[in-house]
Amino acid sequence: MKRPARRKTTTAKPKRNWNRETIPSDKVSEFPMRLNKYIAHCGICSRRQAIAYVRDGLVTVNGEKIIEPGVEVNENDKVTYKGALIRPEGRKVYILMNKPRDVLTTVTDDRGRKTVMDILKTKVTERIFPVGRLDRNTTGLLLLTNDGDLAEKLAHPSHKVKKIYHVVLNKSLSKTDLEKIKAGITLEDGVAEVDGIDYVNGASKDEVGVEIHIGKNRIVRRIFEHLGYEVVKLDRVYYGGLTKKDLPRGFWRRLTQREVIMLKHFV
Repeated sequence: MKRPARRKTTTAKPKRNWNRETIPSDKVSEFPMRLNKYIAHCGICSRRQAIAYVRDGLVTVNGEKIIEPGVEVNENDKVTYKGALIRPEGRKVYILMNKPRDVLTTVTDDRGRKTVMDILKTKVTERIFPVGRLDRNTTGLLLLTNDGDLAEKLAHPSHKVKKIYHVVLNKSLSKTDLEKIKAGITLEDGVAEVDGIDYVNGASKDEVGVEIHIGKNRIVRRIFEHLGYEVVKLDRVYYGGLTKKDLPRGFWRRLTQREVIMLKHFV
């Protein structure tokens, strides 16, 4: 009589999650690195904006004011921005906000006006900054992060990040003017290209939806002002695949892991 074969017993090893978004790290292992990239990793701003800050004389390295953003810094160098010591943020943070009216898209305001950071208050301990700008009277989707590389990607027009605005005008938009906007209005800083424009379904002709990817200052308002219209309400309802679903005005939430991956790799 044969003995039954012995069953092999194995102890299952716990699976490790190697997703970058979940691995805490307090160091950036890319030294030496360019100064503007270092500043972006500190959650101050995007790399492009960091170049301007350096050239404006707001940054020092080891006590010396540096105005060349390409200077390389090492891990142990002491870098300051506006007199405060800064270090690269290890944990990346991604916040989606439905910005209300009368709130500034800045980190601070020297006149004491309310900013988007006042909405977050002490609930986010990492240093973060808004990606791009919505003017004070514009509402809707705004991303805040300390990921300077992602901010650079989202802000650069070559990546054609899709943004959709709901626009309410002081009067009905004529079909002729709608076609002019669709063809491209020439403003003082060049042609304002829109990727799409149409009337809002079920609404009067003074409400339109505008899809753009360019990020020029106050571009949507300037397009309509150029044709003699006043923008009464302007609301960003879509940004790079993100929507306002389940996010009331004045509230915010952290992006899901899936949304972060989408922004980094598919936008």
